[in-house]
Amino acid sequence: MELVVHKISGEATDRKVILDDSIFGIVPSDHAIYLDTKQYLANQRQGTHDSKEKSDLTGSTRKIKRQKGTGTARAGSIKSPIFKGGARVFGPHPRYYGFKLNKKVKRLARKSALTYMALDNNILVLEDFNLETSKTKDFRKILNNLGVDNKRTLMIIDKTDENIYLSARNIQKTKVIRAEGINTYEVLYANKIILVESAVKTIVEVFANK
Repeated sequence: MELVVHKISGEATDRKVILDDSIFGIVPSDHAIYLDTKQYLANQRQGTHDSKEKSDLTGSTRKIKRQKGTGTARAGSIKSPIFKGGARVFGPHPRYYGFKLNKKVKRLARKSALTYMALDNNILVLEDFNLETSKTKDFRKILNNLGVDNKRTLMIIDKTDENIYLSARNIQKTKVIRAEGINTYEVLYANKIILVESAVKTIVEVFANK
């Protein structure tokens, strides 16, 4: 697939970039996407939730009423789950939600996500650029020029650029990541991917080394 390279002014240049079909043109695997997305979201969970069982509560263990003759259900400790302030039955406890996923499955999922974005014409190639200062209005101007200011946008750059990161962090629906940090969830969550020209080669190298 060939895509025209755009300037930060929004104008198209006379240059074109070829997207490798082994990354942007494969047969997508929906199941691989599901597994990689599930792992990504699971890893975001803190798992610090906790609840108190009978042994964790402070209270008497004295039998609160006689076993028979009250006309009500038998009851023991005041810490019983059926009483107000009592324990919780089978409540949540701290745990780790993450799980392992084969590297080949992850690679397939990310290629599949990029392929879907390419098939839907949601990838835009932008020429390499630098921001002299970290100003949000300068970055927003670039988005306006490209017509993606009101869309969920993922910009993929080749190397860390602090001014670009700082300029974009206060803009809602916009995220900047390095080519090495591509993940399935963020690719598919975006409405539009802005692929900086130098990052195209890096993406090919990243997937070739995995």
